[in-house]
Amino acid sequence: MVSTVVHAALAGLIAAALLRDAFGVRTLAVVVGAVIVVDLDVFVGLWVVGAHRAAFHTLLFPLLLAGLVLYETRVRDRSWLRERFGADGVRTSWVAIVAIAFAGIGPDLFTNGVNLLYPLHDQFYQLSGHVRLSTTEGLVQTFVDLSPSESPAGSAGDSGQVAVGSTEEVGDRYWTGVDPEPSESGTDPTVVERVFPIVESGEQLLLVLTSAFVVGSRLLEERRT
Repeated sequence: MVSTVVHAALAGLIAAALLRDAFGVRTLAVVVGAVIVVDLDVFVGLWVVGAHRAAFHTLLFPLLLAGLVLYETRVRDRSWLRERFGADGVRTSWVAIVAIAFAGIGPDLFTNGVNLLYPLHDQFYQLSGHVRLSTTEGLVQTFVDLSPSESPAGSAGDSGQVAVGSTEEVGDRYWTGVDPEPSESGTDPTVVERVFPIVESGEQLLLVLTSAFVVGSRLLEERRT
């Protein structure tokens, strides 16, 4: 599982790399905040079965935002965004959209899975695998299975793009501290353990620490100038 902390850390790195002279506390908050919004579909899931990892994790979300920004800044005669916030506001908007795709949706796609084209196409996908250079097999990748297979969808094991089901089929797959799974340790079905993950692996911890260092360094540089 990828926690909101990890999503925010990756968003911070994207902001530090792409905002350039627009980087600052406010623009950083916009980019990180936009990524955090993606995880808020967990609350939608309290009312709509399967909405978590679907409602805001769909690629249609950043595409819609990109269309709005493109129309607002390139098609309209007068751009409110450009007039109100200048070139920095436009750059921040685009960086936020990039962060939504790569820091908000991307990590979940490569771990637990997301509903990529919801609601136009109701199907969760999960990409998992590896890329290796072998002295006998050459370059080997298992993220996308290009070989013929008779295995049913969702049972491809270590091979790549796997359809894992619709919102109705996997609606109870993604448990969080907000919407926890009932405990199986007791007879009382109301007993639940609410777990709010922070980091789930050494790689995630390294990402969070790296982001804290990089973003913190950029903020100190901005304060000194």
